[in-house]
Amino acid sequence: MLNQVCPKIRSIPAAGLFVTNIAADMLGCDPFAQTQRSKLQHRRARINQQINKEMRMRAGAENLFRATTNNKVKETVALELSFVNSNLQLLKEELEELNSNMEVYQTDSEAINVPMIPLGLKETKEADFTVSIQDFICEHYGEDSALYDKEIKELMELRQAMRTPSRNQAGLELLMEYYNQLYYVDQRFFPAHRNLGVHFHWYDSLTGVPSCQRALAFEKGSVLFNIGALYTQIGARQDRSAAAGIDRAIDAFQRAAGAFNYLKENFSNAPSLDMSGPSLCMLVRLMVAQVQECVFERVTLTTHSAHFSSHLRLAQEAARVSDVYLLVQQTMTQPLMKDYVPFSWASMVQVKSEHFRALAHYYAAVALCDHMCTDEEAEKSFLQFYVSVPAGPPLSQVLQDPEKRRKLGKAHLRRAVIRHEEAMRVHGLCKILRKMDILQDVLSLTHKRSLDKYSELDREDDFDETAEAPEIKSHTHQKPDITAPNFSTVQVTDIFQRLGPLSVFCARARWGPVRLICLQRREGGLGLTLRGDSPVLVAGVVPGGCAEEAGLREGDYIVAVDGEDCKWAKHGEVVHMLKSCSDKGVEISVITLHANDTYVLAVASGHFKRGAWQHFGFSSSENENGGKVTDKAKTICIQCN
Repeated sequence: MLNQVCPKIRSIPAAGLFVTNIAADMLGCDPFAQTQRSKLQHRRARINQQINKEMRMRAGAENLFRATTNNKVKETVALELSFVNSNLQLLKEELEELNSNMEVYQTDSEAINVPMIPLGLKETKEADFTVSIQDFICEHYGEDSALYDKEIKELMELRQAMRTPSRNQAGLELLMEYYNQLYYVDQRFFPAHRNLGVHFHWYDSLTGVPSCQRALAFEKGSVLFNIGALYTQIGARQDRSAAAGIDRAIDAFQRAAGAFNYLKENFSNAPSLDMSGPSLCMLVRLMVAQVQECVFERVTLTTHSAHFSSHLRLAQEAARVSDVYLLVQQTMTQPLMKDYVPFSWASMVQVKSEHFRALAHYYAAVALCDHMCTDEEAEKSFLQFYVSVPAGPPLSQVLQDPEKRRKLGKAHLRRAVIRHEEAMRVHGLCKILRKMDILQDVLSLTHKRSLDKYSELDREDDFDETAEAPEIKSHTHQKPDITAPNFSTVQVTDIFQRLGPLSVFCARARWGPVRLICLQRREGGLGLTLRGDSPVLVAGVVPGGCAEEAGLREGDYIVAVDGEDCKWAKHGEVVHMLKSCSDKGVEISVITLHANDTYVLAVASGHFKRGAWQHFGFSSSENENGGKVTDKAKTICIQCN
């Protein structure tokens, strides 16, 4: 069943642009370093392994229960199953608490900000490609696999380092480098008609449930998921007490949303729930909401003028944050997500929705009670401030009457206090959120501020019932962007480039055995026409010439001249080697592609069309020369002077 799941991740854009090898500079962080985050990752890995063990035990017990007819054995197995299920539940609860541990990823700044929600990385087991790649090199490429031990070791070291990326730009580049390198691994060693036999094991990011597939797309998708998860951690740790830190957080969360959105659009039939469509949709919306929250913080930070219109703007920005978190909350309550999303996440999202709605009403009250509307532009903004026109006197009349302004402001403050209290109630229901002192401080401070303001406006002779405040129309001056991954920012070199150009020497191509052709110098030349670069193609053979007599055929590729490898040689270099042959002649090694390899023939002849290659859901339109396949080679008749 492992090979029946068909992901459809497209190949990385402009894969041919990766030309600089930076593997030597890329190292994962020390998994044994006793940092707070590494301890958390280590505990998560241990729990994942225990969950995997318990699930194997449960599967074995269930098989035995179905197979046996002995009632006593059935009773014993049923008892064992109950113990295993209890252990699994405890482990999943422990893992949920770890995955809900948001404080580890927050900034060390003393500034009081509402904590963000980061995402833990997917864990993976070690995967050894060595034997599978060695066998494929011997069988498919007909070369001694021992000559490529260095390349195989480099790939294995890169994957090992990728498992523990550091929480900074270097960690992102490490993940991106491995992701880009998988493009070449796919082309070199994963043919369409068979798989390599390597199993990729990854654990669900939130539940720890293991998944296993032999499709390289699963490996690629999991790495892309971790790129998005790492961006969430980088965004959460920014110091948002300054505009520069807020901008970095916005950029990180937008890139996280882009990674999850790219995965959602290009990956289907996910084997783990964290990479399913509903989960990725929820994560994208969560990242967008956190971007909107950062936008509000920046507006608050940069609003120095105490004007009527500036507070209206703050109120509408806060209402916008509340709306997007409400949308996230609705996504989290969908059938597939309700029992999957950690309770602390759902609680935090609800707390934020209530908290920012309270702030919206607070800033509306401050605008009405503390500032005068002095210009027509501000009056126009107020007339469009509410979702619907409230009952009672016209808003333009309210603006001119201080008492009406006070009463409307008091109504907004009453709504603010109610929303603050609801946020504190939801916060108190979650054990994990109760441990977050900074969140408690934020909620308490804003609640007290609204209460104090309400007390200022309350009068002993105010016997009128407080009116219901109208709903504030949400609006933002900066809509969040979903920044798609730019895979060309990290340039890599094909580790196995010594196998030859991908246009010919790839897993999809099939060719006959290498033939050794001995050409003797004649008065009329060598009798062949060459075309193309890397490798050079025999475009024509002169009838009756020495090339035809030696067995050279049109369509052959020259891979060596006098024992010197020339798979990557340019057209002019091969021409020079052939012209420089001695009187004894020259020995050339050639291969012939099978006629049904239409993709390879198209690339080699320069007639490649976008989307012509589909494999495991990947579609590729690039080659190693930068994505534009052109026939720029000359046709030259080789003659001896």
